[in-house]
Amino acid sequence: MSYIVLVICVLVSVAFFTLLERSGLGYIQVRSGPNKVGVLGIPQPFADAISLFLSESKSPLLTNYYPYYFCPVLALFVSLVVWVVFPFETMAIGFELGVLFFLCCMSLGVYSVLGAGWASNSKYALLGGLRAVAQTISYEVSLALILLSFVFLVEGYDLCLFSVYQGGLWFLFISFPLMLAWFASCLAETNRTPFDFAEGESELVSGFNVEYGSGGFALIFMAEYASILFMGFLFAVVFLGGCSADIWFYFSVVFVAFAFIWVRGTLPRFRYDKLMGLAWSEFLPLSLNYLFFFVGLSILFYVIMLMCSMI
Repeated sequence: MSYIVLVICVLVSVAFFTLLERSGLGYIQVRSGPNKVGVLGIPQPFADAISLFLSESKSPLLTNYYPYYFCPVLALFVSLVVWVVFPFETMAIGFELGVLFFLCCMSLGVYSVLGAGWASNSKYALLGGLRAVAQTISYEVSLALILLSFVFLVEGYDLCLFSVYQGGLWFLFISFPLMLAWFASCLAETNRTPFDFAEGESELVSGFNVEYGSGGFALIFMAEYASILFMGFLFAVVFLGGCSADIWFYFSVVFVAFAFIWVRGTLPRFRYDKLMGLAWSEFLPLSLNYLFFFVGLSILFYVIMLMCSMI
């Protein structure tokens, strides 16, 4: 029941997050956002969802039928099932391998994008899918190493340990460069501006989802925004010591999610070779150095404890 309530809350949050994004981009670009439907445009996301799901679904003749329809469902399923690592205070759901489960789900999500691009039987969609695979694999390495660094500090894979160990000092202050690398890697993992090469409207029309409309596009859209909210939640847990019983934890999640919107309204798209160079030449050495540093700290702590026990 806890997980079902959480999924419902995530889906409702996705609806209002799209409204926040469109309104925020409207203010950034000095134009009117959605304000015609209802009061302040609040029913706009629900009107868009009804319009998408009730519109006629068409599939091109040359698509690979079953993967074409299955990949959007897989994308939404992965983006929702990863929320099972949410650290409930009631411990109704919780397991000690939350970090590993997140990494597995993050790796699984790329198959939906690749499958959607391949099954569409369009060169634009296929190029978008291939770009997404290369981009996701590159930035998964830095994300995994950054998480592994903190795993050595908290000595466990349970996300509840992060809030316990950050009671006096946030990890944000002791690893600020890692925080910046994590945020940029999250932008790349979720295919957001300035790393939205999987869609690339200027050269790939719409990328991997160019052949999708109505319900299929809505599922891909919901999966992307659910992933953004989850990355905001994970950022708050790892770097801000968030506790699900604290109201400020949810404000920090919203602020981090709004930072995704802020970046989209501010920065242009990166160049693809610079994207790959950033992952392998900048983020990888940085995360490796921090990993060795935290491993050394852990070993030093155990040596000191051993010496104290012997004395």
